[in-house]
Amino acid sequence: MTEQLTLLVVHAHPDDEAIGTGGTLARYTAAGVRTVLVTATLGEEGEIVDPELNTPEVKARLAEVRREELKQAVAILGVTDLEILGYRDSGMAGSESNEHPASFNRADLDEATGRLVRLVRAYRPQVLVSYNAAGGYGHPDHIACHKVTVAAFDAAGDTARYPEAGPPWTPLKLYFANSPRRQLQSAWDQMKARGIPTPLDDPDFDLTRFTVPDDQITTMIDISDYVRRKLDALLVHRTQIAPDGRFMAIPEDIRREVFSKEYFTRAASRVAVPRHGEYEDDLLAGIR
Repeated sequence: MTEQLTLLVVHAHPDDEAIGTGGTLARYTAAGVRTVLVTATLGEEGEIVDPELNTPEVKARLAEVRREELKQAVAILGVTDLEILGYRDSGMAGSESNEHPASFNRADLDEATGRLVRLVRAYRPQVLVSYNAAGGYGHPDHIACHKVTVAAFDAAGDTARYPEAGPPWTPLKLYFANSPRRQLQSAWDQMKARGIPTPLDDPDFDLTRFTVPDDQITTMIDISDYVRRKLDALLVHRTQIAPDGRFMAIPEDIRREVFSKEYFTRAASRVAVPRHGEYEDDLLAGIR
């Protein structure tokens, strides 16, 4: 019996799935691959950008609101399965919410790994995806996702570990979603030349926090047919994504040129991979 091709992606909060991997999730689902989204928290500490929703009533039930936004985004992207890991949003680094006992930031690594191992063994993905060691931009929950996903990649196939989590399953490849520095710099330089505001207008903005050197990118996924779907998924996260915010302010031609691909760094592989310096164009390369 041929095993179902499955991609399992681990994100920290609702909206992260669309920002970093929305096009990839949509593309693989459309190709018949099972796509599993694991969201670690419900984003209780998120700032509400929509003035209509920035009310005490919505703030009091923000986790519930963001769960509904996530469900809508998942439906737009066509994600096959959604799982919530069950932790509380830790908030930004250094905030008081970092110390909340239920926050992902405070979770026991072994226990949290066990939760993810259970899902890996249940869904049997060939590929796992999450963030790099810096969490993309340093958010405590993103860093926790990195740690737990790396640990689960190694533990899920080990019969001696987490025996209560189901029969062992060994994923074959591990990736980190990344943004190449030169690509984002190019987009914002072009926008700046047209007089369109960008994060570069802030003298304290550090591009290196949000990107990696281009030579760290190993895999480039063409999502040109799914950019509209990605943007639609972003827009249903109304509490977090403003219709006139930085994602939507990108001119169509720049979006087409720069944001028609999503980028990844292959962190581990148990199958043959291209030589150094050669891009993969498929997360399932070597597995299909």
